[in-house]
Amino acid sequence: MVEVVFFFSNPFFQSPFAQLAQSPMPPSHSRPAHKLPIQRFSNRVDNYIRYRPSYPQEVLLLLQAETGLTSDCKIADIGSGTGISSQLFLQNNNVVFGVEPNLEMRQASKRLLQTYPRFHSVEGTAESTTLASHAVDYAIAAQSFHWFHPQQAQAEFARILKPNGWVVLMWNARCKTSTPFLKEYEALLQQYGTDYGEIRRRHPKIKALKLFFAASSFELRQFANEQRFDFAGLKGRLLSSSYTPTEGHANFQPMLQELERIFAAYQNDGLVRFEYDTQVYFGRLAG
Repeated sequence: MVEVVFFFSNPFFQSPFAQLAQSPMPPSHSRPAHKLPIQRFSNRVDNYIRYRPSYPQEVLLLLQAETGLTSDCKIADIGSGTGISSQLFLQNNNVVFGVEPNLEMRQASKRLLQTYPRFHSVEGTAESTTLASHAVDYAIAAQSFHWFHPQQAQAEFARILKPNGWVVLMWNARCKTSTPFLKEYEALLQQYGTDYGEIRRRHPKIKALKLFFAASSFELRQFANEQRFDFAGLKGRLLSSSYTPTEGHANFQPMLQELERIFAAYQNDGLVRFEYDTQVYFGRLAG
């Protein structure tokens, strides 16, 4: 199923980020002492590679049909992580600059994508990519935009994009209530997640995306996506999330015991199903 939604921001709107916090995280004195965004996934790279979902081919078909994506287009994958989203475009024979600040993630992407000569790993951030001005046709961010400083990232995207370049923001949004299994998995995260509520609040709402695209229109398309896991895979998927306790934490073993209970209750032929809505927002920046 594909859902099409159109959003148009007000072309007369002034100071688009006046109502957004300049930093996506609260000041350090007002929040728990969790790892900084750049560091959060350093000890979860292996599980991230093995158990996070890829993006469906429908994303490429959409961008080809609606934005004119071809294999000649150059892609900046901002917050590219382990290279899951980069691989989608490399399979389309695009040149991809994977911009990622986390060392462990960059090293993983180099291993994962070593057979793709068009992949270039770049140490940088959404706010300072280090790419040349007007260097790319697309600036994409997959599962990463909620970590950005939006005003600074907007300016940097505008700098590195060629005239009439495209911005694509993507998420594999886990369905939370579509099945009894997913409802209980969500309850587990709420009970045992170290800062799950805070991270959920970081995911941008439509208002924030309208402000990011400013005076330009953008569109949303959604595609169904899924994974199927045995218990080992389900455990790996859980531990790939930066808001779950790690081994040695008081809640680590109780969390895994609850995960085993949920798996036993809902498995079918030794598997459970994770459902996602792959959300693709695309448009051009104002100006």
